Amino acid sequence: MANPSIESVARTVVRCERCVRLLTYCRGVAAHKVARFRAQEYWGRPVPGFGDSRARLLVVGLAPAAHGGNRTGRMFTGDSSGDWLYEALHRYGFANQPQSVARDDGLKLTDCYITAAARCAPPGNRPLPVELDRCRPYLEAELALLRRVRVVVTLGGIAHKTYLLASEWWKRLSPADRPPFSHGAKHRLPSGVWLISSYHPSRQNTNTGRLTRTMWHAVFAEARQLIDHRR
Repeated sequence: MANPSIESVARTVVRCERCVRLLTYCRGVAAHKVARFRAQEYWGRPVPGFGDSRARLLVVGLAPAAHGGNRTGRMFTGDSSGDWLYEALHRYGFANQPQSVARDDGLKLTDCYITAAARCAPPGNRPLPVELDRCRPYLEAELALLRRVRVVVTLGGIAHKTYLLASEWWKRLSPADRPPFSHGAKHRLPSGVWLISSYHPSRQNTNTGRLTRTMWHAVFAEARQLIDHRR
């Protein structure tokens, strides 16, 4: 990719056809839809990252939701996980509004960029290891361009490991020194970047109380504090 930019990476992501299983699933969901979104046109393609190219906060999720990002074409937009994420980002000064329902809803992120381990909605919310491997170069490209990032929040164990692989800390650090995934855990990488891990705000976690609003807000309050401390 000559003279890469965040925008050129996004365009490459949208055109990606590396994973036939995922593309078939995304297009199938877009064709058949669900009753409540029957009148809407689905995106049905890989979903690019979203946000401020000068961000100091990077949020890494798992993958677009079948009737969320795969429908709207924007990360964490149009589903309950997005409701949790953007409410917290707005609360702590990273978003201009607390909700995200469509690509043209006026949402803007400040000092924050959102991406994911996989860019296509996977069946059962479970991308295969080979699919994560094929998708990881896009995260690697974003990391190379997002040079001001100081805090990374990973949502779930897969996102956590994928970030460590894409940033090469998985290879550079010994197994004993690799930051383990644990909700609310905070680790300072040798580069000076802070890594905070969190449970994913999926219904499976939020409806069962595994992840509460208090726990969730604490993650972004910590991110805000770490970023402000470095000003």
